Amino acid sequence: MTHDLDARFALAQTIARNAGAVALDYFNRRETLVIETKRDAQDVVSIADREVENLIRAAVADAHPDDGFLGEEYGLATGASGYTWVVDPIDGTSPFVNGMPSWCVSIAVLFNSKPVIGVIYAPCFDELYAAATGKGAVLNGRVLTLDPSRTIRNAVTGIGANNYVTPAFVGKMVETLMEAGGNFIRNGSGALMLAYVAAGRLVGYYEPYMHAWDCLAGYCLVTEAGGWHHPFPVEGEQLTRGAAVLAAAPGAVDDLRRIAGV
Repeated sequence: MTHDLDARFALAQTIARNAGAVALDYFNRRETLVIETKRDAQDVVSIADREVENLIRAAVADAHPDDGFLGEEYGLATGASGYTWVVDPIDGTSPFVNGMPSWCVSIAVLFNSKPVIGVIYAPCFDELYAAATGKGAVLNGRVLTLDPSRTIRNAVTGIGANNYVTPAFVGKMVETLMEAGGNFIRNGSGALMLAYVAAGRLVGYYEPYMHAWDCLAGYCLVTEAGGWHHPFPVEGEQLTRGAAVLAAAPGAVDDLRRIAGV
């Protein structure tokens, strides 16, 4: 398995950079894109999302044709190798189409339903976050290790929200965090904020409803940096459904679990 994991880890990093370059080219000429909506006017998609996912799918299929693949835009294709790639080609499409840099390419690889590889590339910052089971987490080659002295009261927590949860729920979530002495930020990309948890920029991240392609790469990064995350259901059809997402540095786990109720 070590050889198989190493090969896929190297490939995931190469693909993330290549896909990020294509996405960045679209970002730099985003005025030409045709923007479509999904569930509501805030949930958008463009040709950039679809082309980047197709690029990633083709690269994986060429190197590892027996691997499974789940992408946000084109769904799940099962495989026979035990490995499944879980990809969001552009996480943070809303910031992307509105000219903000807080978007990324997110690539996770599962082996027998466990996240074993997490790679997140933020092209506007040229930052590559990469982790694999037992190999630690790095940002552009620099090892990431979380500081246990950072808590919700002396650091910042990331939060996410979408139309799967009510405004009242989101308001209560923010209120509870702030009553506990914390503060928050939201940049429009859950995957990127999970990478920021692994990098120590945020002390935790909570979103009441996310999909696997948004969180599994970040979960691998946080784990390998020394943090904790709430389990995400990945068995069978559960992999394509959403669930609560929570990740935290060691000093914030108890507080954020109480705030999230998990």
